[in-house]
Amino acid sequence: MLDTAKEYDEVIQVCLNLYQKKMSDYGSAWRILRLPSLTDQIFIKAQRIRGLQENDVRKVDEGERPEFVGIINYAVMALIQLELGVADQPDLSTEKAVELYSKHITITKELMLNKNHDYGEAWRDMRVSSLTDLILQKLLRVKQIEDNKGKTLVSEGIDANYQDMINYAVFALIHLGSESEK
Repeated sequence: MLDTAKEYDEVIQVCLNLYQKKMSDYGSAWRILRLPSLTDQIFIKAQRIRGLQENDVRKVDEGERPEFVGIINYAVMALIQLELGVADQPDLSTEKAVELYSKHITITKELMLNKNHDYGEAWRDMRVSSLTDLILQKLLRVKQIEDNKGKTLVSEGIDANYQDMINYAVFALIHLGSESEK
């Protein structure tokens, strides 16, 4: 599991670097997005990944990796929105946005380590396409919870689903990284 924690951190560093650069370019304009908008952004990225996995012809020269990075970053933004609520105007400095990003990634990584312990690193034997499908399933669950105004009877909340999406996307990026090394 030491390798998993290290690989996780390496993937997150790539994601965080992009997040910081986009914060420099755009500020925290994303703070005006409501949760369903963030969910839809993640859904678009997951659908694109699935299309890339199923189609032989690509009309845009971008692969799966940037889309998985986008899923991670949008899911972190959603977790921040859940914590702070939606803003009317951009209201976070880059420093504060990075602090919140790191806070939510720390919580999400801890969840991954606990589940990874219990599941015995089962994700290592999964295909990237299965991880994509699980992300899409989580997105459909979140959409249903959003349609239910956040109410669930027995299910985990929206935050747990976003955390799972982050962890599945990290696993996919670890797989894609190790595949490119072969």
